[in-house]
Amino acid sequence: MRGSDSALKVETKVSAVVRSEGTKPATPRRVLVIACGALAREIVSLQRGPLSHIDVTCLPAELHNRPQRIPGEMRRKIAENREKYDEILCLYGDCGTGGELDRVLAEEGIERIPGAHCYEFYAGSADFAALAEEEPGTFFLTDFLVRHFDRLVIEGLGLDRFPQLRDDYFGHYRRVVYLAQFDDEELTDKAKAAADRLGLAFERRFTGLGGLKQFLERHAPAEA
Repeated sequence: MRGSDSALKVETKVSAVVRSEGTKPATPRRVLVIACGALAREIVSLQRGPLSHIDVTCLPAELHNRPQRIPGEMRRKIAENREKYDEILCLYGDCGTGGELDRVLAEEGIERIPGAHCYEFYAGSADFAALAEEEPGTFFLTDFLVRHFDRLVIEGLGLDRFPQLRDDYFGHYRRVVYLAQFDDEELTDKAKAAADRLGLAFERRFTGLGGLKQFLERHAPAEA
């Protein structure tokens, strides 16, 4: 991956305030989420609501190009914050680590969101499996991938320099399914243009942020 994107390095810190029964405030229970930078914008949108008391730090999304580094970077980030928080959560899929990320998280006692990748926890496991079974030749997009399609897909695969490689990469695909997190007409137009550029049929499924929100709400510090 080339270039930089400040959205990939978002490290939002919001203090948690938790009140116990009675009039005196209890000691705040602090929860940190360590997330993939590709989820930064979506998590920040949740922080503006009822999850504002959860702190978030993101690893660079570009680690997806070097998944062997994800487990080590996750362990480092956990160690940096272990003493500061009562609970640490992981917002990553396996993301190409071959189970190594889960091994590190098990050793560290950290829970991660269920799912092999963000497509699954956006769409939901059952719906994602149904989409994949319905058409195995499906190329999935999220809001993040649509926003950065040229850099991550076109330039990342060298199609800007060697467009003839398109069929080598996408010859076995039949459609693009855009899993949309926000109802954004401009992003939908860009996703359709991406599908056209790849020569594939286009379909849009609105997922919202349900999977992320449900996972975080289960671990949010309760307020009395």
